[in-house]
Amino acid sequence: MKAANTQASPTAVSGRAGSEPAVAAGVSAQQLALTQLRGHLTDWMRHEPGARRGADPEELHQLRVSVRRIEATLGLFRHQLPSRLVNARKSAKGVLRGLGAVRDLDVQLAELRTYCAKLPAGERAAAAPLEARLETERATARARMLGMLDSEATRRWLETLNLATADLSTAASPEAPRAATVMPERVRARFRKLKKAVRSLDKQSSMEAYHRVRRRAKQLRYAIECGGELFGKSADGMLRSLRRLQDGLGAQQDAHMGKLRLASLAADGVPLPPETLFLMGRLAEHHLDETRKAHKTLARTWRRVRGRRWKGLRARMQELSDSASKAGPETASPDLPEPPPAEEALAPASGALRH
Repeated sequence: MKAANTQASPTAVSGRAGSEPAVAAGVSAQQLALTQLRGHLTDWMRHEPGARRGADPEELHQLRVSVRRIEATLGLFRHQLPSRLVNARKSAKGVLRGLGAVRDLDVQLAELRTYCAKLPAGERAAAAPLEARLETERATARARMLGMLDSEATRRWLETLNLATADLSTAASPEAPRAATVMPERVRARFRKLKKAVRSLDKQSSMEAYHRVRRRAKQLRYAIECGGELFGKSADGMLRSLRRLQDGLGAQQDAHMGKLRLASLAADGVPLPPETLFLMGRLAEHHLDETRKAHKTLARTWRRVRGRRWKGLRARMQELSDSASKAGPETASPDLPEPPPAEEALAPASGALRH
């Protein structure tokens, strides 16, 4: 296999960034799913080069977001999509793991620098050995990530998604379930799962239980965003509340992972200066304080999610369900913008597909 290529071109995907078409009430759920997947693939194409270069951590973050959204869309519409696409969900989870190791270290390095910027100048030098260790781990993780991006499995996964979403006309069957019928059902189901996860929390709950709440909140947010054109303004407040909930739990998870990383570095036997070990202890305490703060804000944020914002969205979804029931069987699916033929949409990546 050739060396990992930081400059390899991403698999080409047709479509303009941020150009998601409006969703008509009669569009099929499969059409909506394929349109969403097409947009997420376009996001991948935009951010993969920057993630490979590694100069801006935000590029990797956005690349990972595009994969999370692909995985979420495949799960959300697993009953409406062909098996070759549903089976691609497992590969998406593997790609997420490969990107996540580098992203975790990007976050921990950023937190270390932010924390040290507030210290007196004489104490900042103690952070240099810790920062060097984290940079070394990041370089190792990046090498593995680039190998994963260049792998035949990853490029084959992208080709599968690209070819399957290149032609929306196959999803326009008159018998296909409408998005206006499917989306309210999916959103209600995800809200129930989030509600159950939140109610299971208590003072003895593990970090995994809190992380489960975060995953459920993210899944619900992605589902609402996917049907945003159908739900209209009633979704806006709900999405803002979910983002606040997710951000708070994300800060808690980042602090927890940072604390675990520090404990691992302190115990791995590689000597560090006493002043660096002392700084690591203070930083671990800082992470613990951040975790406690996130715990305290969860109840208040959850009340906002399940309150009038959810009730407003639920009312809109009921309107959609009632309208779909009255309309009866669909006689024709609205046309969505048609992508170019698959052979034009998929261009070989320079270097990325050759091993």
